[in-house]
Amino acid sequence: MRILVVDDERNIRNTFRLAIEAFGHDVEMASTAAAALALLKNPGGFDLAFLDLKLSQESGLDLIPTLLDLSPRLIIVIVTAFASIETAVEAMRRGAFDYLPKPCTPEQMRQVIARAEKTRRLENRVAELESRISSESPDIDLETRSPAMQKIVDVATRAADSEATILLLGESGTGKSVMARAIHQQSPRRGHAMVTVSCPSLSRELLESELFGHVKGAFTGAHSDTLGKVATADGGTLFLDEIGDLPLEVQSRLLRLLQEREYERVGESRPRKANVRVISATNHDLKAAVAEGKFREDLFYRLNVISLTLPPLRERAADIPRLAERMLTFFAGHSGKPASRLSPEAADALEKHPWPGNLRELRNVIERAVILSTGDSIGVADLSESIQPSSDMHLGGRYSLEAIENEHIRGVIATTQSLEEAASVLGIDPATLYRRRKKLDL
Repeated sequence: MRILVVDDERNIRNTFRLAIEAFGHDVEMASTAAAALALLKNPGGFDLAFLDLKLSQESGLDLIPTLLDLSPRLIIVIVTAFASIETAVEAMRRGAFDYLPKPCTPEQMRQVIARAEKTRRLENRVAELESRISSESPDIDLETRSPAMQKIVDVATRAADSEATILLLGESGTGKSVMARAIHQQSPRRGHAMVTVSCPSLSRELLESELFGHVKGAFTGAHSDTLGKVATADGGTLFLDEIGDLPLEVQSRLLRLLQEREYERVGESRPRKANVRVISATNHDLKAAVAEGKFREDLFYRLNVISLTLPPLRERAADIPRLAERMLTFFAGHSGKPASRLSPEAADALEKHPWPGNLRELRNVIERAVILSTGDSIGVADLSESIQPSSDMHLGGRYSLEAIENEHIRGVIATTQSLEEAASVLGIDPATLYRRRKKLDL
């Protein structure tokens, strides 16, 4: 780690230098606030700063926000001979990570450096995971030509600034999780985590533990304390996917969290506080579930402060070519292929498909087309057979020989694994078939 020591006493600076270098870290010294700020502006930056509470002309507490403005990821430890609960609380409020009494022992320094190292590793791991998620999914895109979808986006944008719970409704694959992520990123909580819980994926017992955490010995296999997703999302957003499948026993605990901002870990009686904003999603009819006694009415109203019903993809056909092109660019880059384009025939086929799987199905179709395509454009033959338009041509019909030939070529290409195989079936040279394929824009 690169460590900065800010103290106006030479002996203290030298003591810190010797200990920090003995621990194997790089260290720089500053005796004034101005010197510290100058060092922070240099390339490379610092991971950790030991900051004296009372510099000769300045207050270390007042310097904390300025240091963090220059270096937001800097871990600051206040060093003070005037340690008190009030001082520690105020230092933390202004952004400090910890504090040490003056004089402090090398062992105390080693322990606080070890905690700072652990925190930095966790931050780096989170950044790595976020980067991996971003690299595996296209960026959030809520641009739309659909009036119904535009209305949804407008309401979501206004609701993002509030603390209201939001219920996202709609068929599977309509982009409810994408909308939840967009709301979080536009909200005041965007600097904190958005944590997702898939409600149907676990049994009631495991789901309770997943949500609220548990203490060691709470059940068989609970070998250590676990925080739970609610604690992880503290300060941020908790996204409950497919909440219509939430067991009734867990619903009461979620209601308490929404009403009182309190919860208890499994196997623990001490209540804990949580500051989370809840967004939930379902493809179920929750009103019908309430009527059937499968979903608590009071919880439904708590979740349904703002509800947004995302339209299926078939009702926003005008958006399909643009969405497909963005997915093409993403998957081409992900697979190392040059960027492709949709042929007019392929774009028309995509617009006419009913898309029972919505955006999820579109994503799968485009990813498959990018992997299997051999040309510089995606033609109809590169799409799944379910997407390809069917032909009502029949022998003896009033069609030209060229139209029948073209339709036959399309059918053979769609049912073979390569142009060479298709050429063999058709009894023509592969080069000739390649030229015909380009002419047909397949």
